[in-house]
Amino acid sequence: MRNEFAAHIERALDQLWKRAAPTIPDWLPMRYVSWLPVAYDVAARFTSQARGRTNVYLVLLDFSERRGDDHGVYVGMSRYSPAQRFDQHKAGIRAAGSVLKRGLEVLTGPTLHLQHIKRSDAARIEGALAGALADAGIRVEGGH
Repeated sequence: MRNEFAAHIERALDQLWKRAAPTIPDWLPMRYVSWLPVAYDVAARFTSQARGRTNVYLVLLDFSERRGDDHGVYVGMSRYSPAQRFDQHKAGIRAAGSVLKRGLEVLTGPTLHLQHIKRSDAARIEGALAGALADAGIRVEGGH
């Protein structure tokens, strides 16, 4: 039985996803990211005082061909949902080059509390969040 599972891992993973997919929350990333707990802690420091139509979002970036951490993050804001905006980036619609080229998935969890906020708050938070994530040692793109 030893080494048998490794030979069938793809089939086993497919079966697992078919059974478990409905129970996995949208905010759970599909990849291991070493600095994700730090991103949660940093993002939790930011709050908005007013409701609105703007969302702050994070996109996981692939830097596997570079030295250091394999992942980075793009910080953005949009009136679209984070998932819709990510799809727009990947389709080349008002796309940030880093997301178009390196974007892997939306990291919804750290910014769940920064959805549907006032645009002026979102603009302030976007820049400050990018700076705070960079100060925490995470490779950051965006956040203007």
